[in-house]
Amino acid sequence: MRREGGGGTNASSSWCDHLSKEDTLNAERIKRLIPITIIAIVALVGFVLFRDRLTYDALAENRADLIAFRDDNYLLAVLVFIAAYTAIVGFSLPGATIATLTGGFLFGLFPGVFYNVAAASMGALIIFSAAKLGLGERLAARMEASPGRIARLKAAIDKSQWSVLFLMRLIPVVPFFVANVLPALVNVRTWVFAVTTVVGIIPGALIYTSVGSGLGEVFEAGGTPDLGIIFKPYILGPIIGLCALALLPLILRVFRKEPIA
Repeated sequence: MRREGGGGTNASSSWCDHLSKEDTLNAERIKRLIPITIIAIVALVGFVLFRDRLTYDALAENRADLIAFRDDNYLLAVLVFIAAYTAIVGFSLPGATIATLTGGFLFGLFPGVFYNVAAASMGALIIFSAAKLGLGERLAARMEASPGRIARLKAAIDKSQWSVLFLMRLIPVVPFFVANVLPALVNVRTWVFAVTTVVGIIPGALIYTSVGSGLGEVFEAGGTPDLGIIFKPYILGPIIGLCALALLPLILRVFRKEPIA
């Protein structure tokens, strides 16, 4: 009878241990989802509250106050601007393009472009890290563990990471949010994401910061900036050239008959 009782106790203990491990895993999963959940909530609230505030008209109306604040507190203005721009990108709030124009308007092409690239890159890293922690690592592990085509697709993506990430940054039609989150879902290494983001957004940042630096004359004329300038041939041509350069490793793999994503 003692043996039976002992066996029952061991079975019960084993079951409790199993439940305890499962509860721990579930708690870990919930913790990992907290950052991306917070970002999603803030993004939704921000869209409702700020979609009509972070606009070109708002910038035009407040330009005198912004210039006065910059002239009186230059270093503080730089820090506030970078923090605000980082939050806009990091929480996927509306107004990233207006923020880039504002950087050019307040600080000129140089150093405005440096502030814009720094803020946009930090914001991108925030949302990328949150998505990778909450979803990317587990999803990538499942893809690698899957048989056949899915595992081969993941391997091909890993081989082509640099080219694909640069293309996503350079092609004007890829939304910034997509370029921030999609790499996280396939578990791109953080340093690779950071490098390709900083380098890849420089062309677009230069163009829109330049537009922003000329907003003073646009405001005086009562006009609006030409945000479609990036699609004009003399601008789009060099960007296409950069895209072709990013595609070069993929093209070489085709000639070598290596698998690509």
